[in-house]
Amino acid sequence: MAKTPTETDQPVVIKKYANRRLYNTAKSSYVTLEHLAQMVRDGDDFVVNDAKTGEDITRSVLTQIIFEEEAKGQNMLPTNFLRQLIRLYGDTLQGFVPGYLDASMDTFARNQEKMRDQVRAAFDANPAIQNYEAMTRANMEWFENTMRMFSPFATGSAAAPEDAKADASAKDVELDELKDQLARMQEQLSELVRKS
Repeated sequence: MAKTPTETDQPVVIKKYANRRLYNTAKSSYVTLEHLAQMVRDGDDFVVNDAKTGEDITRSVLTQIIFEEEAKGQNMLPTNFLRQLIRLYGDTLQGFVPGYLDASMDTFARNQEKMRDQVRAAFDANPAIQNYEAMTRANMEWFENTMRMFSPFATGSAAAPEDAKADASAKDVELDELKDQLARMQEQLSELVRKS
């Protein structure tokens, strides 16, 4: 659970040295990116400063944590999303993207518990998987429409019919993969319940 500003006075200062080591000044110990990732999950606020220059490099360290997680196979950033994000660098709308992404993640975080409840319901009764699928499809469409709003010239206002079919086919494949993952997870849960 994230801590409110009243629970902590100031963020923990992490110093990054030239040898790439990270030092937690609050605990007087060296830490790893994995430690910092856990701090984020625990809601602990921190800043990372370059030990030599004092420059705030928190953003690049957080990006490095995401890179490490993606490299481990914990893929959360779809390739299409990454391509669209890269296209926006240098675009006239680039300045709007951070605020938009921040607001989107805040909205997602507020709806997280509702999504968890729907996933739990999917394991309790198979028809609920259809509700989760519909919600996933609606979220994907909403996100794609919003990304088109930020880069209307990159995608073109009238996509070729083949492109639309390919996009629809890719979405169907992704939904089928989600269904398969949910079915495997349900089997694993059933197996755990039988063992206990």
